[in-house]
Order: sequence, then structure tokens, then C-alpha cells
Amino acid sequence: MNGRAGRVRPQSVSHWRRYGVLYALLTLCAAPVVASYLAYYVFPPTGRVNYGTLITPRPLSLPMWGSDGRRFSFEALSGKWVMVAAANAACETRCNDALLQMRQQRLMTGKDRERVERLWLITDDAPIPPAILREYDGTHLVRAPAGAVNEMLAPEDGHLAGHVWLVDPMGNLMLRWPRNPEPQRVKKDLERLLTASSHWVRVERND
Repeated sequence: MNGRAGRVRPQSVSHWRRYGVLYALLTLCAAPVVASYLAYYVFPPTGRVNYGTLITPRPLSLPMWGSDGRRFSFEALSGKWVMVAAANAACETRCNDALLQMRQQRLMTGKDRERVERLWLITDDAPIPPAILREYDGTHLVRAPAGAVNEMLAPEDGHLAGHVWLVDPMGNLMLRWPRNPEPQRVKKDLERLLTASSHWVRVERND
């Protein structure tokens, strides 16, 4: 029998000793979000049908700029569930409906509202009406190219304004709600995901 069989290489032992705790922490941090996906995609309760349209998870990767003109990184919202709307700066009826829906849904989460953020992808360079700024204070205002936003979000009806998307704490698009949604059904979707990921742990590096 070959004496080398089953022998553990010293380099492998050293690697696991050095990085084992890190791997364990990463697994711990991801587990709640993985659980929320399992609850929706793999093991849904009998008779439970989600209201929003499930999207194959993918990072919300876009060139984005904040209201100060600086590049915006979605990593700034890491660890939060983020509701996303998209429309031009004029924000007509459909856009206004989506921003209102996001504001009200966040309020309805009660004690969990600090785990939920709102982001508006503005698809042009026009000024935002002051009334909209006042009404939806607290929403992250981020500009992004219309073509890139359309390609990334790709609503089935071809219209961005009016829909609301949900991004998970790892920065992945995962759900889209329809225009003129039923507020209580949106609330239930959000509650299920917040509950499934209630033990989310964020690990910050202090390099």
C-alpha cells in the first residue's frame, strides 16, 4: 500500500489553521440570507405563494452616482434589504406611486425598519422636483444610465416606472413587485424575508 495515501499535506493543515475561523464566519454571515432563499425557492410552505416575481439572484451592478456627483457603491448598503424604484427625475404618477409604496412598506415593518433601505435609480440628469425631495426624504437618490438600468432590471412589461424591486443584504436582486401592488401582500413578502434573515450578522473589517 502506498504510504502517501491519506497523508495530509502540511501546507493544507497550515491553510485551514490560518483561515478556518474566517471561513466559519463567512458561512455564519451568509446563512440567514441563504435560509431566506431556501424558504422561497426550495422549501416554500404548502399553499404559500409569494406575491412578488422571483428573480434569479444577480448583483445590482451598475455605474451609479450619488446626489453629490460622486460614484455610488451598493456596498454602502451592505447588510440591508433594499427596495429599489427606477424612473426619470420628473417622477410622474407611476414613479410617485413606487416611492410612496417603498416609504409605506418600510414604515409597516415596524421595529425592523432599520433593516430596510429605499433607493431610487434616476435615469436622466434632469433636476428633481423639490416637492418629491421633501416627500421622500430618506430615500437614497442615485443616478444611473437609462440603458444600463433597463438592461439590468428588465421588467416584463418594458416599463421601469411603477415597479419596485428588492435587493438582498448581499447586494443581489431577488424579487420584483408589480405596478399598483396590493400593499398587504407586499408586506407579507417582506415580513417573510425579514423573519428568515433575522439573525443576519455583519462582519466589518478594521484594516
